[in-house]
Amino acid sequence: MFIAASLWAQNSKMVLVKKGAYVPLYGTVDKKPVTVNEFQLDIYPVTNAQFQDFLKKNPEYSKAKIKGIFADKSYLSHWESDFSYGKNNLSNAPVTNVSWFVAKKYCECQGKRLPTLDEWEYAAMADEKRTDARTKESYTKYILSWYEKSKTYANPVGQTFKNYWGVYDMHGLVWEWTSDFNSIFLSGESRKDKDTDKNLFCGSGSVNATDLMNYAAFMRYAFRGSLKAKYTTRNLGFRCAKDFK
Repeated sequence: MFIAASLWAQNSKMVLVKKGAYVPLYGTVDKKPVTVNEFQLDIYPVTNAQFQDFLKKNPEYSKAKIKGIFADKSYLSHWESDFSYGKNNLSNAPVTNVSWFVAKKYCECQGKRLPTLDEWEYAAMADEKRTDARTKESYTKYILSWYEKSKTYANPVGQTFKNYWGVYDMHGLVWEWTSDFNSIFLSGESRKDKDTDKNLFCGSGSVNATDLMNYAAFMRYAFRGSLKAKYTTRNLGFRCAKDFK
């Protein structure tokens, strides 16, 4: 009980990400920097143990009771039962197979929200020492090497590097929901065509990228563009954010 309580307290901590600007891979026609106001971000992704506690307080989001419009059939499919993630998943491994609707609700119940796409990308472009490590070859190689690994979702949170802002697991553990995950590919207008999802995972989809060599980032945007709010996948989790006041 003490260990579980300690994990909950540790994983609920947030850090301040200070105001800054960055040029996103997609979303800006003129390639000008986007300003990101300071905000707070969870140090770690939400864990199975934390999500279990949420479900016990909000049983309408359990596997048996969740409505189909809010989550597909894979929702928490790896869990042993409605309120147990079983013995095969560590309590402090990130919860996955959770839809955007439920991730959003979880954060709201904590008095928080999901981070925006710009907030997530801005915080995630930092390595251990720099706020923007995107031009650093070793940083990109680290992300690409993670893409080639399997079942990283079963690893405990906090075992990847601690970045400049004090955040762990932005890369190397699971993909993560953002509040506006589909804002870039919501319509074909972002690529001057009428197709929304058809070309997301092919080379032509990178035509408007600000850095065509940033394949690691392109894969994130393409993955987000393939999602719908009710979708759940085994390697997709989330963390919460909060406005700084």
